[in-house]
Amino acid sequence: MTSSLSPGAIDQGTAAVLVENHRRFLAFLQRRVPSREIAEDILQDAFVRGLTRAPDLATSESVMAWFYRVLRNAIVDYYRRAGVEERAIERYAAETNDTVDPVDAELFDTVCDCVRSLVSTLKPEYAAAINRVSLDGISPSAFAAETGISANNAGVRLHRAHKALKERVREVCNTCADHGCSPCSCKPHRSHC
Repeated sequence: MTSSLSPGAIDQGTAAVLVENHRRFLAFLQRRVPSREIAEDILQDAFVRGLTRAPDLATSESVMAWFYRVLRNAIVDYYRRAGVEERAIERYAAETNDTVDPVDAELFDTVCDCVRSLVSTLKPEYAAAINRVSLDGISPSAFAAETGISANNAGVRLHRAHKALKERVREVCNTCADHGCSPCSCKPHRSHC
């Protein structure tokens, strides 16, 4: 099965061995990562890397051994990235945990009506996080206790909710997303809210 490949070329024999063993590779990954979706993502990335960077291999056994090494490295990379992300989330949660003061009435009044109405267009758990923490002024840890989730998860949810709201504001109220809502210039677009 040896061949001389140009960079980026796909050896059909290697590709055939990899495709034939797709289920075996997926099962291997599923036993080592939290979900099937993650396993599928890792496998997809490994296939792309494997098919474009496959070394010249003489037998299907050597293809299998090589690809299992690729998968093991991909698992290590996944957990390394997950660890970095988890530590960042923990830092964010620690920074925001119990540091939210009750919302200043003047600040609350400057949030335009469009933004308030856009909160309701978010996923229900995101809308609840923004309403309770950012608008009602309860602490993230109180919100966590109220909803039965960990303080860390509450911090993550709040972060993602703010990100989703910012994207939604950018879609509907372009100017307010960049320059703030005071004075609100997106009232003509309220029909989109």
